Order: sequence, then C-alpha cells, then structure tokens
Amino acid sequence: MPMPTPLSAPPPASPAPGAMSLPLHRNAFGRLVLGGGPGQPEREVRPVRAYPLAAPAEGVSLVGEDGHECVWIAHLDLLDDAARRLVDATLAEQEFMPQILRIVSVSTFSTPSTWQVDTDRGPTRLVLKGEEDIRRLAGQALLVSDSQGLPFHIPDRSLLDRASKRILERFL
Repeated sequence: MPMPTPLSAPPPASPAPGAMSLPLHRNAFGRLVLGGGPGQPEREVRPVRAYPLAAPAEGVSLVGEDGHECVWIAHLDLLDDAARRLVDATLAEQEFMPQILRIVSVSTFSTPSTWQVDTDRGPTRLVLKGEEDIRRLAGQALLVSDSQGLPFHIPDRSLLDRASKRILERFL
C-alpha cells in the first residue's frame, strides 16, 4: 500500500503557497479522480475534512474508494486554483449543513419543540428533541441537531438578531 503524499508546505521553488498542483480531474461519471500521469493509475477519491467546523480549510484528506488516504492536504490554500476549485466543489456536493440565520419561532420552550428558522438555504422547520441537541463549539458557534440527525450550524450566535438570541438563551 503506497504511503499518502503529504502536502504540508509549498516547495522552496514555488513562488506562492497557492501554486501546488495535484493531478485531479472529473471522470465521465462526474467523480473526482486523482492521478493518471505516467506510471500512475487513476483513483477515484473523495475529500474529507479533518475539522469541518473549527478549521474547514485545514487538514483535508483525499480518500480512495478503499477508505485509505491517498493525499493529505495541510491547507487548501496550498493547492493551485484548478485543484482547489475541484476539491471545493466536491466538498460542497457531499456536505449539507445549513446555517441558521434567524430563529423565527418555537412551539414551546420545553422539549421536544418545533423551531421555525431561516437558514442560508431558505426557511425550514426542525424538531429539537432535547437541550443536549444544541452543542457549543469554539467561540460563539453552535451546532443544532434536529430529530432526524440533520445538523444546523450557527457560526456566531452573537450575530443573531435580538429575538433569536432570546429564544436561544432559553434552551442553553
């Protein structure tokens, strides 16, 4: 089994950190593929973030179909523009975590309760089973999981409007 290729620092001859090139492209099925150069077989890969909420641009692994890491990318800024666009697009396709922009209303201040919220993907309704479904993250960030297990992210609760903050405080 070949060892993963680390991309932890730009090579000394590189003029800028964004200049590293990875042989990435999409195959006929639209899947991300690594390799294909001389003596290199093509491998379907998918990017996996090490720290999706705390540091989304740091620590991204390209994992093969067998579950083994093919390439470790210390920071997405180390990639050239084409590779970065492909990795970002693939991550956006496979990740779904709407951001709560505003809490419109809640059915009750005890749990379970139904929340009507506005997200970056439009208005929606979620059911909060218990206060433990609201997790504090670094800084003022929160992760709210609905009864179906779908995560909703509040990047900075201090940026919510006053009414949303008041509702949220009743559950924290």
